[in-house]
Amino acid sequence: MEVSLIEILTSSERKLAAIMFTDIVGYTALGQENESAALELLEGHRELIRPLFSKHAGREVKTMGDSFLIEFASALEATLCAIDIQSTVHSRNLERGEKLQVRIGIHVGDVIHRDEDVYGDAVNIASRIEPLASAGGICISEQVFDQVRNKIPYKLVKLQPTELKNVAFPIDVYKVELPWGAGIKQETEYDKLRLAILPFANVSADPNDDYFADGMTDELISTTSSITGLTLIARTSVMRYKGQAKGIEEIGRELSVGTVLEGSVRKAGNRLRITVQLIDVPSQGHLWAQSYDREFDDIFAVQSDIAKRVAEALRVKMLPNETRQIEKRPTRSAEAFILYLKGRHFWNERTRESNAKAARYFEEATKLDPNFALAYAGLADCSLISQNYGWQMPSEAFLMAKEYSLKAIALDSGLAEPHASLAAVKGTYEYDWDGAEVELKRAMELKPSYATAYQWYSLQLWFRRRFDESFEQIKRASVLDPLSRVIGNNLGWGLATLGRLKEAVDQFEKLIESYPDYAHAHWYLGWTYFLQSMMNEGIGEARKAVGLSGNDSQLRAELACMLGFAGRFGEANQIIDELKELSRTTYVNKVGIAFALFGAGRIDEGFSYLEMGYHDRSDTILYFGSYPWFKQWREDPRWASIEKRLGLLHS
Repeated sequence: MEVSLIEILTSSERKLAAIMFTDIVGYTALGQENESAALELLEGHRELIRPLFSKHAGREVKTMGDSFLIEFASALEATLCAIDIQSTVHSRNLERGEKLQVRIGIHVGDVIHRDEDVYGDAVNIASRIEPLASAGGICISEQVFDQVRNKIPYKLVKLQPTELKNVAFPIDVYKVELPWGAGIKQETEYDKLRLAILPFANVSADPNDDYFADGMTDELISTTSSITGLTLIARTSVMRYKGQAKGIEEIGRELSVGTVLEGSVRKAGNRLRITVQLIDVPSQGHLWAQSYDREFDDIFAVQSDIAKRVAEALRVKMLPNETRQIEKRPTRSAEAFILYLKGRHFWNERTRESNAKAARYFEEATKLDPNFALAYAGLADCSLISQNYGWQMPSEAFLMAKEYSLKAIALDSGLAEPHASLAAVKGTYEYDWDGAEVELKRAMELKPSYATAYQWYSLQLWFRRRFDESFEQIKRASVLDPLSRVIGNNLGWGLATLGRLKEAVDQFEKLIESYPDYAHAHWYLGWTYFLQSMMNEGIGEARKAVGLSGNDSQLRAELACMLGFAGRFGEANQIIDELKELSRTTYVNKVGIAFALFGAGRIDEGFSYLEMGYHDRSDTILYFGSYPWFKQWREDPRWASIEKRLGLLHS
């Protein structure tokens, strides 16, 4: 049962206490790669350090995933316990050759006790200090420092000033300099079959030929992704390195890859010069290199040859159907292929204008070659983006996406992308969830490294409230596309859905650090705070999301929803009125308005707008069935009627 902040303050006792947070380094990443190994590590960690809490008169308040929250009556006991923990873990690692590493943060201050739990600034500050510790390290606040200096056997070193998130006043932080700390080093393990194809450099005289270099990168990723024995990093992640001067070792570490393919393209009229080199990340040695001087019409043969040479260099045996798919020429028209590459270039920009421009290029390509399956797949993707971003009525966009997907599959059933696009239509528009699952599994079978298919499968499983399965799929997508902001956002929300709120906050904060202007990361961080009864912080993040999105109507509606739940009905109702007025001249998602109405307590009107959203075929209605804050209204017969029509009631 959720406890409000007001209830906590009025039915609790206060006292001064030292609060310790502990956290296992790399646990979330290990859980994504090997969940059973992560659980075994967690259990061993708990057995090892739990006896040390009572030894130092500490009280275990609770565990949160891989973290402990411990309360002490004394800052000195808390610090001595932390030193004891790190010493014990260090000794165990030396004895057994293990790599368990723990971070610890400590703060002392006023706390509030209620129902065996603790609340207050001291808890919040300790949780913010803990991530500042290095692997195997301890960080303490200045308040702890004042009480333990000259009382512990190790030097205390002041860190550079750091602003602690959601802490209004500056706090100095110190690290405990442990004698073995300098020797702690993370070892990187490289999987040579995990490959990143970096953005090809455009060395043509015309800088406008960038689209062609990017297109070569995209097509090589797509082609090589068909090889079952290789794991390809998705375009979204590798394009972050375009124009950057990062070294191979650093890129390999950031993407967790053992092999990198890089190259350049020079285009002059109908002549091409393509240079590629395959590099082993640990040694940075060349595994294979080649230059191709060809006519433009030979571009498909070059792509096919590169994919096969990569497999050969990495000693991966290709299956006969994979060889056939790689050698298949997508179009007989070089001009149509150029139009297709331009379409993909603009589609990836994700603006309303660029999406429309991409659709025009794809359409022109189909006119030049009516049998060009990839171009029809591109048109399907344009329609799905138009619907997803609210640029087109769902009913119209989904029907177009279905038509183009079926056309692409009819022309080339071996393409993964149109199968995934068709799955989006079958699930979120036709509510044929089993049919959608078949199409997504077919897409993953055809292209095992197609991150988008895993991402969309995760979302559809989430709509069906198969949350554990959904999380497994988004973890797989994250492994294939580790720097994708959308997948990273979905990963964070998957953690929140499973009740792993601290890990979810960490994931969103990490994402925002990389993409500070990404509105939806702020949005979901806000709802994660809301689930922790941190209303002001949640509303603050929701306001940031609205501002960063350019006043997006859907995010405004959901801000109104949160404001209503917080009891700020005046502002919530004002936003609702503004959205209703806007809907007279512009498409505004009816389900978004329904969310706002539920937050404002206008339940009957909310159900009316849900019905309108259902008839519009808005996929946002599917979120009502899984967002935890709408749980009480899912018992209403009006929702049961909608849910049955959505095909979700018994799925």
